[in-house]
Amino acid sequence: MVKAVVGANWGDEGKGKITDMLGKEADIIVRFQGGANAGHTIINDYGKFALHTLPSGVFYDHITSIIGNGVALDIPVLFKEIQSIIDRGVPQPKILVSDRAQIVMSYHKDFDAYEEERLAGKSFGSTKSGIAPFYSDKYAKIGFQVSELFDDELLKEKVVRVAEQKNVMLEHLYHKPSMSPDDLYKELKEYKEMIEPYVCDVSLYLHNALKEGKHILLEGQLGSLKDPDHGIYPMVTSSSTLAAYGAIGAGIPPYEIKQIITVCKAYSSAVGAGAFVSEVFGDEAKELRHRGGDGGEYGATTGRPRRVGWFDCVASKYGCRMQGTTDVAFTVLDVLGYLDEIPVCVGYEINGEVTTDFPVTHLLEKAKPVWKKFPGWKCDIRGIKKYEDLPENCRNYIEFIEGQISYPITMISNGPGREDIIYRNK
Repeated sequence: MVKAVVGANWGDEGKGKITDMLGKEADIIVRFQGGANAGHTIINDYGKFALHTLPSGVFYDHITSIIGNGVALDIPVLFKEIQSIIDRGVPQPKILVSDRAQIVMSYHKDFDAYEEERLAGKSFGSTKSGIAPFYSDKYAKIGFQVSELFDDELLKEKVVRVAEQKNVMLEHLYHKPSMSPDDLYKELKEYKEMIEPYVCDVSLYLHNALKEGKHILLEGQLGSLKDPDHGIYPMVTSSSTLAAYGAIGAGIPPYEIKQIITVCKAYSSAVGAGAFVSEVFGDEAKELRHRGGDGGEYGATTGRPRRVGWFDCVASKYGCRMQGTTDVAFTVLDVLGYLDEIPVCVGYEINGEVTTDFPVTHLLEKAKPVWKKFPGWKCDIRGIKKYEDLPENCRNYIEFIEGQISYPITMISNGPGREDIIYRNK
């Protein structure tokens, strides 16, 4: 059986915790898209970790952790991550890397930084992890696939061709030093030496695992609103963030995905630029950011302060619909215990009309939030294990949002730890 864990919004919803929690029952966890430009924060018996490339299953010794073909594979970052968790007492995880994954090169990061510099005030708020240049090269068919590391003649020819093309841009667009084919070849040979023990035909491995009845979790990065087709384009990421892409990014049939757990925060947060209708500012935002997450709302990869806002029913309903949600995991609910009243965005006013349907970006930029306020519960809900033991105002908040988004909230996270979860049967 295959389950997917994906995000409903702008990312940062708490997918890492949910994946880590569900990992107890899984045999295999697959990262199926994205790169090291976003992170999953996980708190468990080993401590607190921010993972960027590794799947969130690496803390279980029974799990095989897989880097799928849809991932932007930054090999030095992957190895640094592996070593960082081992140094903190985590047993060596079993890791497989798809032979069809493509490699983030050092020049991808350079081009990412150069383009942000060139765009200046009109930049996309990139993390400068090389993700957009990487995916541009992948679809322009000038990227380096892991399998190509094992064909020396191909590499020697290809580095010349790639350097020739890149040097035109370096000289004429960015006015930066040129790159050497010899340096590219040396970089690729180093990557081969690092990655060789982990390389596998992942699609075949998963095919056999499914025949054996193994339980597989697909782990997505970011959320629906950062999808390049269905998100807030152009302020999006460069790979599909939807569960449907999990079939492609892992190499499995789409009909094998039986459960899609879409993670929603009990409020909203985002890193990077782009439309964010329910965003709040000033002291209100400062307080929420300070109390939020599992130690403040700061990017797991960049450390930069996240933008924060109240729960957005319009964006979340749309995000869940695009994911094909079967279950909603509602996270960081405990954070809201300090509030006397809790605003919820229930609609968008655009050009004088109110809508509850998520619009395209140029209309989204004009949207103003329509608020509904709920009384807070004014207490700490951590440690509660049964839904009926939550304060009445807390249950009212959950049930109102569930009605607005039209998808069942079956898991409620009321703390940062693996065991801080309430299961709710619907």
